[in-house]
Amino acid sequence: MINRTLDNRYTILERIGGGGMADVYRAHDKLLDRSVAVKVLRSQFTNDEDFVTRFRREAQAAAKLSHPNIVNIYDVGKDEDVYYIVMEYISGETLKDRIQREAPLPLEVAVSIAMEIAEALEHAHQSGLIHCDIKPHNILMTRTGRIKVTDFGIARAVTSATMTQTGTIIGSVHYFSPEQARGAVIGAKSDIYSLGVVLYEMLTGKVPFSGETPISIALKHLQEEPEPPRAINPGIPPLIEAIILKAMAKEPVARFESISEMIGDLKLAQNFLRDDHTRRIAREDFPTQVLPQINQPPAPPQRPAATHPSGPSEPKKSNAWLWVLAVLLLFGFALGAFLAFGKFWSLNEVIVPNVVGKQVDIARDILQDKNLRVSVVENFHNKVAAGYVISQNPEAGATVKEQRTVTLVVSKGGEITVVPDVRGLNRRDAELQIKNAGLVLGRVDEQFTNDVPADSVINQNPRPPAQVSKGTAIDLTISKGPAPKKISLPDFRGTPLSTVAAQLESLKLKQGNVTETPSDKFPPGIITGQNPPPATEVVEGTAIDFTVAQNQTGAVKRASVQITVPEGPIRQAVQIVVTDINGRRVVYDEVRKPGDKIEKKVEGVGQVRVQVYINGVLLQEQTL
Repeated sequence: MINRTLDNRYTILERIGGGGMADVYRAHDKLLDRSVAVKVLRSQFTNDEDFVTRFRREAQAAAKLSHPNIVNIYDVGKDEDVYYIVMEYISGETLKDRIQREAPLPLEVAVSIAMEIAEALEHAHQSGLIHCDIKPHNILMTRTGRIKVTDFGIARAVTSATMTQTGTIIGSVHYFSPEQARGAVIGAKSDIYSLGVVLYEMLTGKVPFSGETPISIALKHLQEEPEPPRAINPGIPPLIEAIILKAMAKEPVARFESISEMIGDLKLAQNFLRDDHTRRIAREDFPTQVLPQINQPPAPPQRPAATHPSGPSEPKKSNAWLWVLAVLLLFGFALGAFLAFGKFWSLNEVIVPNVVGKQVDIARDILQDKNLRVSVVENFHNKVAAGYVISQNPEAGATVKEQRTVTLVVSKGGEITVVPDVRGLNRRDAELQIKNAGLVLGRVDEQFTNDVPADSVINQNPRPPAQVSKGTAIDLTISKGPAPKKISLPDFRGTPLSTVAAQLESLKLKQGNVTETPSDKFPPGIITGQNPPPATEVVEGTAIDFTVAQNQTGAVKRASVQITVPEGPIRQAVQIVVTDINGRRVVYDEVRKPGDKIEKKVEGVGQVRVQVYINGVLLQEQTL
């Protein structure tokens, strides 16, 4: 597939991943001049018309999804016998990579990742699409920390195939729901179960069920309860453990009613972690507690109207102090108004001049010359120098009485912060520390180095412990890892093309374009030229183009290969591989049972070698 162009638009550049059903390649979209990811359906599924129909229908449905946490699907197509899906290319790593490197993940990070996955699923469920294959391998993490859920569309299409092809469920069996294990009808709650397993693995560093075979793991999903997460990681709060176990309930009815309900509980957990982290509880968020009954105190007994029949009744207390308070408040208001708005009795009015952008002492003199008072308030500002006016109230041009107070907001300059030391951190963590310090990412340069791992910070500018204004850009130099080694190309001329693949692989080179030309000096299939030429120094990964002597007419050899599948597992993968001057190719690839008889006609040019593999083990070999 490398260097092949699909539909004259998507040029395949390199393989970046794959699973039981498809391989994923990085490709260049020639029409829009951008990198894309192309998922190519494997050949054993392309002959099933019913499967292909479901594959295209589900992929087109997934293409309608639009959410920041879902990998965008751009196109679905077919080029000859190749069915493919074109998706957004994500430069980063999978959640599985992060778990294997750092597990158990911090509580806040794990809950935040689960939240973003859940929000992606919520959008899909509302659109009537179920993912069916949620696992860390299908969760991509961009360099900026954004979570992207991928493999929408193909998962639903391959549900029936994954239950019959043992080799294709190994990657997912640790994460699928009990109803998937028993082959029952699945729904949105199957995705909830899988998300619970992913959260379990993020916080414990292990999957809840493991075993020798996919079948044994599937049975555990059906029959056994997982080990409580807190038994593995005591730092998990009971609330988060309850969320995990509810999501992983054996019966769908016992799980969350919907993914939206799970999101609500995850938000509650985030609030709990935030309050627990600061070791305080907000005033308005008193914890749930049992309060004693609050009884209203009895009213004091009324005093008799007259304790002495002959004396006068006791006079009521005077409310004169209320009147005194009212007078004082009125006086204070009048005084404040006088100071703020000037002389009430003055008929002189002035127009407020514009002092924004002026130095504060100059602004004060200008206003006082107009018989106006000045009040100064200071504030940080990244774009206005210290000591200069940011704004004024009343605004310039307003007509006011003399002695009116004009309030000036004066800059204290940019707020100062200490530059964090991010050297040695990976790029994502460095960007996070820069953002948390109130700074922004500046220019990013990349260079090769043998001393610093790839994607780690080599240097930064400004360097710590410099003090700079918030909002200052921090430039980073990122390692690209060791520089590719240079290789002096050997002379491949005179060698059969079919034999150079192993040599190219050992030199970490790639086979480029192959062009056939008539030759009087070389037999068919022999390399007559190469580009770059011999002794040229090239770096690892370079593609070498070859010119090969053209096949002679009538040189095609044909034979019939007959196989009886030997005793062994009930499902055995049978492959027939033909190698000739045109290269190595698989001409038969199916799963059969012991005792099946297979007959396959093969053909090749030049020296033809036919090999038969059963479950990856060479069974027989012949040369035509």
